[in-house]
Amino acid sequence: MNCWDLLGIEPTGDTDQIRQAYERQLKFASDDEARDLELAFREATGGPPPKPAVSTAGETSPAAPPDSGSPESLGQRTEAGALSAEEAQIAREVVIQIRALMNDTDRQQDVSVWKAILCEPPADRAAVRREIADQLEPQIRPLAENGALAGPVTRFLGDWFEWFSLKDVQPEPDPRTYPEGDGAGRGMGDPEDDTAEQPPQMVNFWPAVIGWIIGLVILATLFGGMSGS
Repeated sequence: MNCWDLLGIEPTGDTDQIRQAYERQLKFASDDEARDLELAFREATGGPPPKPAVSTAGETSPAAPPDSGSPESLGQRTEAGALSAEEAQIAREVVIQIRALMNDTDRQQDVSVWKAILCEPPADRAAVRREIADQLEPQIRPLAENGALAGPVTRFLGDWFEWFSLKDVQPEPDPRTYPEGDGAGRGMGDPEDDTAEQPPQMVNFWPAVIGWIIGLVILATLFGGMSGS
């Protein structure tokens, strides 16, 4: 994986764009991933990554974001409903990050990682969100519908991208809790069910009583014969 894959952007000479990608990836990176991101930044720019700004109280604070409402940051739209150049670039960067996420079988099941990528401004703009949804739908939606993604991830994607078929997805029941039965924690072939359905049986003592009587008669006859002799 090269430095651009780690940063989640396409190769560029724009230092500001590389810095923004570095800071965005750093927010949900582990210690090892942070070191890899620092090396990727150095490789992409030839210099060290920026240090977080420190407030007067000694606490780190993120650098102030650019004014998203200014014409310079939004850019000129070529036509009504079309993305600006900046928004199109944001959509491309997010799509690259999501495709990299899909190569990580563990992190792709963590809904917090998806939210960190998709809900981060300015990627949360409605127009950018629609563009991202259009690009990811052929790849991501079938996986979610087939149960390849965790339930929380699937429901989040359904709400975020308005993929209505994913909103009502429920987690699969645990077979250890409901084994091939009626859904109440007991199987249809459970011995307890068969026992409960059978009426209690009466015990017949007469054969034993008759046996004792016959035995006593035989003993009495034997003792009587011995006494007579």
